[in-house]
Amino acid sequence: MRDFERLRKCYGNVYSLFIGPRAAVVINGAQAMKEAMITKAADFAGRPQDIFNFNCHLWLLLRMVLADYGASWKEHRRFALMTLRNFGLGKQSMEQRILGEMQYTMETLKRSIGKHSVVMFHNAASNIICQVLFGTRYDYDDNFIKVVVQNIRQCTCKKLATCLITEHKETRVPGQPRDFLDCYLDELDKVCDRLIMFVLDLHFPGTDTTSNTLLTGFLYLMTYPHIHGRCQQEINQVLEKKDHASYDDRRNMPYTQAVIHEVQRIANTVPLSVYHCTTKDTKLMGYFLPKGEFAKPDAFMPFSAGPRVGLAPMALFLIMVTLLRRFKFIWPEDAEQPD
Repeated sequence: MRDFERLRKCYGNVYSLFIGPRAAVVINGAQAMKEAMITKAADFAGRPQDIFNFNCHLWLLLRMVLADYGASWKEHRRFALMTLRNFGLGKQSMEQRILGEMQYTMETLKRSIGKHSVVMFHNAASNIICQVLFGTRYDYDDNFIKVVVQNIRQCTCKKLATCLITEHKETRVPGQPRDFLDCYLDELDKVCDRLIMFVLDLHFPGTDTTSNTLLTGFLYLMTYPHIHGRCQQEINQVLEKKDHASYDDRRNMPYTQAVIHEVQRIANTVPLSVYHCTTKDTKLMGYFLPKGEFAKPDAFMPFSAGPRVGLAPMALFLIMVTLLRRFKFIWPEDAEQPD
């Protein structure tokens, strides 16, 4: 990342370089990012289909995150957003799922004071998504959730997704959806491979990036106790007469929101993100970019922008605020100063 910044200082906010045999354009700065990701969003919404070399290349072509911008991608995104909203995304029912999961997380924290609980956030994030996708919540000691989290952290989830889809096919009643999978099988019951990768696209990024961002955030709050304390003070003032936080409370917590955004910036859980690709000949900041040119956004976009925007801000806010309201996070007394 330092090299990208060094090149920006030398060549400006829009410059090109080679990644292997392919020329790439690196975009920096708010003005250039707004033009590419918002003003000309459709022009930059493609995905390069020949930059990755995997044995499972066909599988990658079927995925929503890596799929190129087109009719199939639009259909699947439309279906995903509509169905996720029906199951509570962005609504109070999703808040209740997140806050309900926090009760289990807080109990886990109480039992593990002074112990290493690195997968706790993975368990919480995975369970929140599992409730929407599969209609099931798993206890943190359940062997299934342990295997899920282990596989997500090791990027080997295909077999698990296949098993869950097979189970749903055998038990579902057409027209009576219990969860996201049933809705997909009702509406788009065509290609099993596509469904497997679709599920992974929703489950994997939502679990791994969210949990790693949370882990990084609390490590930094422990390292900078004055920021930790100021967040707690603001949270306590806003929630003084409330039983729990709501996503709407973020508007009254500017400092806590700023801390969360800074955590997202510095955590850098996906350093190079996923490349974009131009869908037609276009211009950016006066530079001509031919169709098929791929771009690496190098600006701070916590959940992306434009038609590829992500889905996780509610979970991050509610989890951090809920835990900061109930706990003080500190380094062990015998621990060395963190680097």
